[in-house]
Amino acid sequence: TMDSTTSEFDITYLQNGSTVQDFIEEKINESVTEKDAFYVCDLGDLLKKHLRWVKALPRVTPFYAVKCNDIQPVVKTLMELGIGFDCASKNEIQQILSLGADPSQIIFANPCKQISHISYASAHGVQMMTFDSEEELIKVAQHHSTAKLLLRIFTDCSKAKHPLSKKFGASLHTCRGLLEQAKELGLDVIGVSFHVGSGCIDPEAFSLAITDAHLVFQTADELGFRMNVLDIGGGFPGSDFDKPQFEEVRQSISFRIIYTAFSLITFHVSTEKNKETSDRNLVYYVNDGLHTSFTFSTPDELLARPHRKIKKDEVLFPCCIWGQTCNSRDIISECCYLPELQVGDWLLFENRGAYSISLFSTFNGFPKPYIYFIMPHSSGLGLYSIVYQSDSIWTPQERMLKLPTGSVTSRVKTADTLHSNMAIRCCRRALELKHTMKHVRTEVLH
Repeated sequence: TMDSTTSEFDITYLQNGSTVQDFIEEKINESVTEKDAFYVCDLGDLLKKHLRWVKALPRVTPFYAVKCNDIQPVVKTLMELGIGFDCASKNEIQQILSLGADPSQIIFANPCKQISHISYASAHGVQMMTFDSEEELIKVAQHHSTAKLLLRIFTDCSKAKHPLSKKFGASLHTCRGLLEQAKELGLDVIGVSFHVGSGCIDPEAFSLAITDAHLVFQTADELGFRMNVLDIGGGFPGSDFDKPQFEEVRQSISFRIIYTAFSLITFHVSTEKNKETSDRNLVYYVNDGLHTSFTFSTPDELLARPHRKIKKDEVLFPCCIWGQTCNSRDIISECCYLPELQVGDWLLFENRGAYSISLFSTFNGFPKPYIYFIMPHSSGLGLYSIVYQSDSIWTPQERMLKLPTGSVTSRVKTADTLHSNMAIRCCRRALELKHTMKHVRTEVLH
């Protein structure tokens, strides 16, 4: 669990054979009075995805976009795995450095930066940053002359849910001029950056962007730059339909790193019939909404289902789901199909890890949902065997740890948090044993 007002958090270690659903069931049964919405974060999900990433893309170094979900347990877990960080501001850089990251693990990936933020990056050794204009080059030359720059280029975002090229990216015909100016200013441009937009499901978009980047690399070489970094962006789709694409087009990294690690469990507060139709259309109200967990969501991303089991012959009705505030636009889903619910039933929203928690507000005085952090057995000490049970990577205290016994879960505190740390170290050690040269990095949003 994590208190939103403190950096302290606990991790619950699940017993062998216990599942995330078992843990959710236990927490629902414990919630007798308040029945507030809550999150469950499966940190083991992050470990599994990272191992899959390294196996399939050994030359691609992931840089996690802090804006996606900046809570400490997630960031610390990713940091221990050796992942880099994509920061957009001074505050994000401060957060990552305060947790112990090396400045070389950070890219300041905002093409239009405040001068004081550039100066902060310079003072704290953060070298990599992006640009896409003459004005930005001048600011960098004046306030961080030793920066290692990546030229952000324009890409076709027509197949993305959230296009970004309207705001960022230099067109190809301006790139030579920008590189020439960088040369005149004595700046070092080490690579090219692009972003095909968040939620892009067309692998061809990446192919076209990489082709354009290659042209910029050639131009840079003619001007005397020695580029060695290609930033292939982020915003990769997080839903299950994209799984085959990961193997089909590995450059596009079409899977999620944080998206599926979080599940949101909400309490059904009230029901009424739709006033605008005589059909059996239902209206549900839950204790979360637009101002907490659903600020940045599209209808196709919302996978709502009752926590209870649905009977095979149970009828599903069209319904809409309203949030808890007085805002008339606080609607979670205008049309979805659910069985008839009773007040007191719980609704489960899966895949809520990206752009939910980082956008929380307390509008109308409603609290932020509580967050429980768990580490399943298979993702925890089970990873020990992956690293050949090598005693050399463990401290004596870690080797003496015993598996917790008892009920479905075991509360992990103080020294017992070594169980989760051990899992992370297992994963990290496995990666060290398979270390290869990495020439490509990518930001991960989902």
